[in-house]
Amino acid sequence: MAGTRSRRPGRPSLARRFVRGTLIGLVFVAIVVGVWEGAKALGGDPWRFTDASGAETVYTPPFSWPIVSDLSLPHVWKIAEALAAPVQRLQEQSLAQYLVGAALYTGQEAALGFLFGGLLGLALAAGFVHSKLAERAFMPYVVASQTIPILALAPLIAFAFGNGVLGIVIVASYLTFFPVAIAELRGLSSPDPRALELMRSCAASRWSIFWKLRMPASLPYLFAALKVAATASIVGAIVGEGNPGGSRFGLGRSILNFNEQYTSAPEKLWAAILAASLLGLSFFLVVKIAETLVLRGRPNTAEG
Repeated sequence: MAGTRSRRPGRPSLARRFVRGTLIGLVFVAIVVGVWEGAKALGGDPWRFTDASGAETVYTPPFSWPIVSDLSLPHVWKIAEALAAPVQRLQEQSLAQYLVGAALYTGQEAALGFLFGGLLGLALAAGFVHSKLAERAFMPYVVASQTIPILALAPLIAFAFGNGVLGIVIVASYLTFFPVAIAELRGLSSPDPRALELMRSCAASRWSIFWKLRMPASLPYLFAALKVAATASIVGAIVGEGNPGGSRFGLGRSILNFNEQYTSAPEKLWAAILAASLLGLSFFLVVKIAETLVLRGRPNTAEG
């Protein structure tokens, strides 16, 4: 019908893709929980449960696997109970509320590290694509920087810049800039040479070529790198918070504190790990949504 915009056949709408992704995620979580509890049912520690009649029954698994003991791998419902319980005795704040506050604090540091690291990676890629001399001179040092273990580098950064937010943001930026720089350099170099020659023949400036040709062509590479950098920024912020004498807040400090209490309450450490995983997943989803909106309608865009 005239005047009606035709939809690309076989391409699901954003709402359907979101529902499909959510369902796949829920199925994955169900599988993980099933494998988790199935392993404990086969080789975990004996446990007591109350049936519908109120009678208590002791279940003894047929095998004994230390890797799925209650100390190594607590039951899922024990972690859920710990989240609802007070974080410490005589405190009204639950563990879930405490971890939400810690995740928000870490998320702010990681977001700053993600921003600054992404901008640094983009600036390096832009410089390298316009100067092969700079690429040959500095690219080996960019690559070599990633061979230094972050656990060894983080205390040095904390010593130089302090244990506050600045040092933590620098650690997060350190893990963030590298994937952006490498992928964006590949993306900025991806335009068809004939298109570059056409723009140069029209006396286009380097600035015009960069923003009108190189940058649009590099967006798929950029978003692929940003999805990696988003989760890396969480790791960097947590490592920065976990330095000796470091931040007194955040998930990094929570993980260290709950690690000291592991023998008496392993559920707390697993709950903190779960909070860190959800925070990383939320960062990834934000980048994925931005990618879907920016690249919507472009051909050869990966379906999410």
